[in-house]
Amino acid sequence: MGRAVSVAACALNQWALDFEGNAERILRSISIAKSKGARYRLGPELEICGYGCADHYYESDTLLHSFQVLAKLLESPATQDIICDVGMPLMHRNVRYNCRVIFLNKKILLIRPKISLANAGNYRELRWFTPWNKARHVEEYLLPRIIQEVTGQDTVPFGDAVLATKDTCLGTEICEELWAPNSPHIEMGLDGVEIFTNSSGSHHVLRKAHTRVDLVNSATAKNGGIYILSNQKGCDGDRLYYDGCAMISMNGETVAQGSQFSLDDVEVLVATLDLEDVRSYRAEISSRNLAASKVNPFPRIKVNFALSCSDDLSVPICVPIQWRHHSPEEEICLGPACWLWDYLRRSKQAGFLLPLSGGIDSSATACIVYSMCRQVCLAVKNGNSEVLADARKIVHDETYIPEDPQEFCKRVFTTCYMASENSSQDTRNRAKLLAEQIGSYHINLNIDAAVKAIVGIFSMVTGRTPRFSVYGGSRRENLALQNVQARVRMVLAYLFAQLTLWTRGMPGGLLVLGSANVDESLRGYLTKYDCSSADINPIGGISKTDLKNFIQYCIENFQLTALRSIMAAPPTAELEPLMDGQVSQTDEADMGMTYAELSIYGKLRKIAKAGPYSMFCKLINLWKEICTPREVMHKIKSCNVFAKIDCLKNGQMKFLSLERDGFIILPYLERSYSCN
Repeated sequence: MGRAVSVAACALNQWALDFEGNAERILRSISIAKSKGARYRLGPELEICGYGCADHYYESDTLLHSFQVLAKLLESPATQDIICDVGMPLMHRNVRYNCRVIFLNKKILLIRPKISLANAGNYRELRWFTPWNKARHVEEYLLPRIIQEVTGQDTVPFGDAVLATKDTCLGTEICEELWAPNSPHIEMGLDGVEIFTNSSGSHHVLRKAHTRVDLVNSATAKNGGIYILSNQKGCDGDRLYYDGCAMISMNGETVAQGSQFSLDDVEVLVATLDLEDVRSYRAEISSRNLAASKVNPFPRIKVNFALSCSDDLSVPICVPIQWRHHSPEEEICLGPACWLWDYLRRSKQAGFLLPLSGGIDSSATACIVYSMCRQVCLAVKNGNSEVLADARKIVHDETYIPEDPQEFCKRVFTTCYMASENSSQDTRNRAKLLAEQIGSYHINLNIDAAVKAIVGIFSMVTGRTPRFSVYGGSRRENLALQNVQARVRMVLAYLFAQLTLWTRGMPGGLLVLGSANVDESLRGYLTKYDCSSADINPIGGISKTDLKNFIQYCIENFQLTALRSIMAAPPTAELEPLMDGQVSQTDEADMGMTYAELSIYGKLRKIAKAGPYSMFCKLINLWKEICTPREVMHKIKSCNVFAKIDCLKNGQMKFLSLERDGFIILPYLERSYSCN
């Protein structure tokens, strides 16, 4: 009959510039797709080189190695008798483009450049690529010799075209084009395209998956059609975690859902769908048909191949499913955990070290590492041989099998409580109990000797000894004494990260984890070069409010009862002297604002792009039940005093900076290149 088409969407854990590894994962995904009966396979955006190559896209080596991988794919028996759609950077007439290369049986059918480039937030595609602005226009692309020798083609079509197979028509979108207001699928659908494909490099943000799924389903709800979305997954060496969520949708309903958080390097979704369902759906939408009668046609590349077989009456057809979304707490639990695992296994280190203070932030970081250990053990239990091999490399034991999360945590996770004379027994006990419950290797140490030695050097040189405010010292003295404690902890964290395993007779070193939340970072409420200065920070993009909800989730789902007392305690840095053995310093009193208020300020400044006056206009309405306009004004003023200098703790951070990462030392730019 030629009605049932089988298509595959892939989510691959690609690594920037890992050409050999990326090629192996692409070939594996194609083999899996073929074994499941697929006749078309779609991969993630720029999957050959990896999405996060940054300025390496400027290098001709990146283009060369991408073509070498493409030649390998074209020659492979695995790519025969299936339409393969892969992503790579290309140069056409001395202009670099982000492209899809679609091929079948050693012949390139079409090179489709990206039309709408992502250039907001964490994306900077306009820095490296140029959008294809010639709508419905195709040019001839001269293939390099390495490809000509495989395909026997000198030139191939390059541009904005669609593929016409023997039984249907396919059109391509690339990531941002789905999010754009003038998405290509609109007019492609009006021109008779029945299958839309989207290869993405879309990263995880809390609750973003809801929007992505809604966009895909709405793309075919108005116009009918089949929509296939592939996405990269994992950490490819940067701060972003690509969260998979490959999916296939038809006529506004999801028919196949991939995982959002998984340690599998290769995931392939295959769905078999009835083309007549698309045609009958479109037939009754008169507004769509009227618009279609006036649309300008796309260039069609004819393909002597069918996505269906002639006898498909017995082929089972996929039915709509209900998309299962993760809660925000589950996203915090799983996303950073998978990101940590990728970072750890690819850094060749032997685990993590975390300064565990007994507060919410460091405890949340510890829980994320524990979640990572749970995910590793679950993956091994489910037969993931790659995760098992990586775990064995990390612990340097070729016979090891991670079965118990606490036991695995003991091997790869070291926590350290760094006490001072200003630390309370309560926080020490909370840190110790949490470490016992998650299974980390826990160290207790005291930093007083180091602090006194540093202050002693200052006193010996100047003849003056600084004092805390409670002992009659000035504000400057008080801040300096707090900062010394905080910075000593950073130095000790790195020392113990390098040598702790050595003392235990184990090889390797540890990555230092930071635990400054996004609210504190935006506010500048931290000491530069304290424990916020680490190798990586899994909670650096998460607000205090969300972290509290996550802690409650861990109490309920991981039975970590130690977190109850941590939740109940007021946040404190414990850098000032205790009063009768009790904490006298709290974060909110130091900042002059609550974390709830700070979270609102951050959203208004960073998301709504509101300056002080716009913040005031919004907050007098938002807080009209609890604050007078004058009180709102004073809150905004006190908050924005730190636009010039944060005078609370470090004297460096700018308040709610829109661009700069406060953890980076600002270098004077003199040469035409830098490390930033």
